[in-house]
Amino acid sequence: MTNYKPPYPYKSFSLHNYRKIPQIEKLSAEQLEAIEVVGRVLPFKTNTYVINELIQWDRLPEDPIFVLNFPQKDMLVPAHYERIQQLLKRNAPKSEIQQAANEIRLKLNPHPAGQLELNVPKIQGEPLHGLQHKYQQTVLFFPSHGQTCHAYCTFCFRWPQFVGMDELKFAAREGSLLVAYLKAHREVTDVLFTGGDPLIMRTKFLAAYIDAILEADLPHVQNIRIGSKALAYWPYRFLSDPDADDLLRLFERVVQKGKHLALMAHFSHPVELETPAVQEAIRRIRATGAEIRTQSPILNNINADASVWAQMWRKQVNLGMIPYYMFVVRDTGAQHYFGITLENAWRIFREAYQKTSGLARTVRGPSMSATPGKVQILGVSEIHDEKVFVLRFLQGRNPDWVHRPFFARYNPDAIWLDDLEPAFGESEFFFETEMRHQFQKKAPHIELN
Repeated sequence: MTNYKPPYPYKSFSLHNYRKIPQIEKLSAEQLEAIEVVGRVLPFKTNTYVINELIQWDRLPEDPIFVLNFPQKDMLVPAHYERIQQLLKRNAPKSEIQQAANEIRLKLNPHPAGQLELNVPKIQGEPLHGLQHKYQQTVLFFPSHGQTCHAYCTFCFRWPQFVGMDELKFAAREGSLLVAYLKAHREVTDVLFTGGDPLIMRTKFLAAYIDAILEADLPHVQNIRIGSKALAYWPYRFLSDPDADDLLRLFERVVQKGKHLALMAHFSHPVELETPAVQEAIRRIRATGAEIRTQSPILNNINADASVWAQMWRKQVNLGMIPYYMFVVRDTGAQHYFGITLENAWRIFREAYQKTSGLARTVRGPSMSATPGKVQILGVSEIHDEKVFVLRFLQGRNPDWVHRPFFARYNPDAIWLDDLEPAFGESEFFFETEMRHQFQKKAPHIELN
């Protein structure tokens, strides 16, 4: 245990108690209404660390961490906002508000990129809703105890996990099913624990899943990843929580067993790297032999600035972490609020990349995690007198697609892969025929025998 302890008790705030936040009096009536309205549709949760150490309340409403945590009016399109607003104004029954919210949620593409149709493997014809297997080498596991977070990012593409609609959730209770699936799929080298946030749960629950992998005969599984925002939103998870030392001993045990452990840390702004608590937590994690890789989407209203990204990557390297991904905001939830054009995303990435040394140039992006795979925007060019986007797959449902360059007709307004059309008069991109075939077959290649 370290001497780093929070000078305040841990407390989370959501729609039912956020007015108890001392700084809430700084918000205008319109901002408070936005929390009430938007928070009925998109999840809202924050905590005392974010409130006391990350948000600069004298910078409202532009403070990036405030926007990252607190619902803003324009996160819903006007028609959706007005529908919930009017229901609240006339004190409609809770059930009527909930029904309206659910109808709006279903219009926000709650499961993008074929997650339900293509990613969920099966056992004897029954889907394993707590697993996803999109790329050959990597299986995602959603432990049921980890399907919440210390605070919710307003852009989060996993928002359906948190809104109380069970039919939209991924979650698994049985670690034995994960082990059985891994035994049957020797092509899998990586297991990614995701959520929600796996590090929201107590160490003993996480250890039960991980130890099952370590104790099984799975030599092909070499890498264990944990996707988490805990470093940014509650670094005391690694410092002073009652089982913080147990968590670090679990990390050490993974490394001692010869597995590579990578904490996939989500940092969206440099301010999340500045507190003594997060810097000490990073030090303690690295001392276990675990590696920390960093990733975030590029977000309008938060970090759509090359200097912000360059500063963030340089600081991450200075703290011993590895910049890994800059993502494009996914086509779900409040994409219209956070998204920027693909051309602008590429220009910001390129300018930020130019401002860093080679140690930070491990980062890849801007990348779209789209239905066929992770598609990187390499740039805008002119070929045979046609202006085009140059693209390539960093990951693909078919590994043969990876690092194959392809071209899309230039569209200055495009913010997602679906906004692009093939260049040079082609009728479709090279992967589309196979993608149609996969949708028709419902991904039998990941069926468990």
